[in-house]
Amino acid sequence: MAIFDDLEAEQDRLEGILGGLDGAQWTTPSAAPGWSVADVVLHLAQSEEAVIASAAGASLRVGPGSGTTVDQIMDDLVRAERGEPSLIFRRWREARRGAMRALRTADPGQPLSWVEAPLKPATMATTRLAEHWAHGLDITGPFGIPFPDTDRLRHVAWLAHRSLPYAFALAGAGNHDVACDLTAPDGTAHWRFGPEYAESEITGQAGAFCRVAAQRLPPAESGLQASGPHGPAALRLLRTYAA
Repeated sequence: MAIFDDLEAEQDRLEGILGGLDGAQWTTPSAAPGWSVADVVLHLAQSEEAVIASAAGASLRVGPGSGTTVDQIMDDLVRAERGEPSLIFRRWREARRGAMRALRTADPGQPLSWVEAPLKPATMATTRLAEHWAHGLDITGPFGIPFPDTDRLRHVAWLAHRSLPYAFALAGAGNHDVACDLTAPDGTAHWRFGPEYAESEITGQAGAFCRVAAQRLPPAESGLQASGPHGPAALRLLRTYAA
C-alpha cells in the first residue's frame, strides 16, 4: 500500500539526517518547545513503540476526564526516559521498523487502539507520517538542514482535511463542509479535498497548508486564502493531531 511505502520513505529520510548529526547537535534545542533533538527522537521512538503495542492488542485510549492532556502525557514520558543520544537513536530505529512491520501485517479493516479513537492501519500510518514530517521540521530547522517538501505531503494534507470535523467539534463550532484546493510541491499538480458543492474553501500551497495544520506556521503568515462562511474558521482550527 502506498501509505506504508511513503511512511517508510519519510522515516528513511529522517534517519539519514539524524545519522549525520554530531553529539552537540543531538543536545541542541529543537524547534519543539522544551525539547532537544534527542528528546524529539525519543518521543518518536516512544510513539512507534505505542504502535507496536496497539497492534498487539494494548489499549492506548486517553479518555475524557483523565485529568491531563495528551501533550502533558507525551512530555512526562520524554522527561522520564531521557538518555544517551546514541541509545535513543538506536531505540527509534528499532521501534520504527517494528511498527512498520506491525502496520503492514495488521488486518487492514480492523481499527487499532489510539489516543483519541481507534484508527485503521492505513490511517495510523498516515498519522505517523505526519508526525515524523513535522518533527523533521523541528530537527532540521535550527541547523538549516535542507528538508524539501515532497509529494508525500498529500497524505498530511488529506489527514488535515479529514480532521476538520474533529477540529470544529473540539471548538464547539458545529460541523461544516470545507473544500481545499492545494498546489502540490511540484508547483503544477493540484490536490483537491472536500465536496465540490462546499461554499467554504481553503486554497494555496500544500506545504503551507500542512505546516499550519501541524502548528508549525501561523495561518496569517501562510499565504493561504480562506473563503466562504466557514473557511477562515477552518484555517484557524486546522490540525493533524489530537489533543
